[in-house]
Amino acid sequence: MNKVDLRYILAPGTQVREEEFGLLFYTMAGPRLYFLSSGKLLSSLFFEGECTLEQWIKQKCGKEAVSDDRIIEIERNLSQLKGKGVIIEC
Repeated sequence: MNKVDLRYILAPGTQVREEEFGLLFYTMAGPRLYFLSSGKLLSSLFFEGECTLEQWIKQKCGKEAVSDDRIIEIERNLSQLKGKGVIIEC
């Protein structure tokens, strides 16, 4: 799947909670906590798998309001969460 087309949902047994710094994930397989420092850019609704990161950010605050470096950082963090089994591609 093209990186631009990636959409994510929570893996089974994972919960997410919005915090001031971003998102806090709790997995039953572990149990473990994971943090995503996204500020207010992402919410738990992003993980319904209905839109890509780029679409989400464009809807939320306008693409020009977020630097490319910030988007790349969040993409990298999402990839790490996927690798740990916290979220899955859909």
